[in-house]
Amino acid sequence: MSTALLIIDVQRGLFDESPPPLERDAVVARIDALAERARAAGAAVVFVQHERAEGRLAFGSDSWQLVADLKVEASDHKVRKTTPDSFLRTDLAAVLEGLEVSQLVICGYASEYCIDTTTRRALGLGYPVQLVADAHTTHDKDHASAAQIRAHHNATLPDLTSFGPRARAVLAVEVVF
Repeated sequence: MSTALLIIDVQRGLFDESPPPLERDAVVARIDALAERARAAGAAVVFVQHERAEGRLAFGSDSWQLVADLKVEASDHKVRKTTPDSFLRTDLAAVLEGLEVSQLVICGYASEYCIDTTTRRALGLGYPVQLVADAHTTHDKDHASAAQIRAHHNATLPDLTSFGPRARAVLAVEVVF
C-alpha cells in the first residue's frame, strides 16, 4: 500500500501571524519530522498551498510561501488550491494516481476547514486516512478554542463510516508509512 503525506496550508500568512495558531512551533516540528520519516520510507510528500487572487496568500507573495521551519526536498510535490478542498480544481488526484497512492496521512491547517474538507473528500474518493491528531491546528474562534476545534475533528472524523474507507486519528509518533 503506497502512502502519501499531505501537508496542507503550512504557510507564512497563516502560521507567522500574531497570535499564531495553536501549538504553532510544536505542530510545525511534528510535520517536519513526519515529512522526514515519509521520505525515508519512500512515501510521497505533498505540500498543498492555498492561494487567493490578491492580498494575503496571493500566489507567489511572501505570505503564500511555506513557513521557513519546513524542509522541502526536490522530490516533494506541490499542489496549489483555492478552496478548502485540496482535490477541487487541483491536480492532487492526478498526482496521487501517478504515484499509485492508496492511503493518505493528513496534517496542517485549518482543522475545521481544509483538514476537515480534504479528509472527507479523500474518504469519498476511496482513500483511508491517518489524520495526524497532534499535527493539525487552527486559530481560536468566537465559538470555540483552537484546542476544542482540533479535539472535535479528532473525534468526529474517525466516526464517519458511510464512505467505506475510514479515518483514524493518530499521534505523529504513531503514523505508519
